[in-house]
Amino acid sequence: MMASVPGIIHRPSPNFGPRADNRAPDMLLLHYTGMRTAQEALARLCDPAAQVSAHYLIDEDGSLYKLVEEDRRAWHAGVAHWEGDPDVNSRSIGIELVNPGHEFGYRPFPEPQIKRLIALAHDLLARYPIAPWHILGHSDVAPARKTDPGELFPWARLAEEGIGLFPYVADEAAHSLSDPMDAPCHETITELTDLLSGFGYGLPQKNQNSPGLEDIIRAAQCHWTPKTVTGVVNAPLLAILRALCAIKAAAPSA
Repeated sequence: MMASVPGIIHRPSPNFGPRADNRAPDMLLLHYTGMRTAQEALARLCDPAAQVSAHYLIDEDGSLYKLVEEDRRAWHAGVAHWEGDPDVNSRSIGIELVNPGHEFGYRPFPEPQIKRLIALAHDLLARYPIAPWHILGHSDVAPARKTDPGELFPWARLAEEGIGLFPYVADEAAHSLSDPMDAPCHETITELTDLLSGFGYGLPQKNQNSPGLEDIIRAAQCHWTPKTVTGVVNAPLLAILRALCAIKAAAPSA
């Protein structure tokens, strides 16, 4: 299947391989490039020595580059997990958004870039069985290593366009978005880990490179409560995770 979005610039990358078991993509994974310029990012994504790539890159002016064919496994997720699956690359299409990232001057994503992302995402969703809860950021699947696309990424805007989820829920515990829970009890932490796992996040494992619970909370907050990214559980995050798990559980294909 070929993308039908107009104006694609082909910049083939040699960094790809076969999808395991010829899997059809069922996940859309969004990144920022975290480099100073689009040209630096394109050079790296097409450098055989770098061993990284993505299927698409969108510049800040909306220019859209295709780097890897969709039926190939691009190398964008790295060491990552979702729903217990460690091979996120085989099940995902990776889209890089040009942005200097937290290291080089993180800034909002411009409107032309987001409009092109919306058009590309609609095209992909029309052609692949990608559920709304499978539209994620790099930090969701690799919380110990990655922070992209970051707290400035407009997840709510995408959800309004029918791309992904962004539930609005009442703050049932009457906490403000900036207030963490005071010394969360064992029951709260148990519910939190159940909700995170139920939605798809990996949980802490007993090995050196595994994310800790604080990393996972921070990644979830970065996506779902971006005004408060503390790594400490709060009531709005719990409420949103409850809503997300309920949406996923109610879907016929979940």
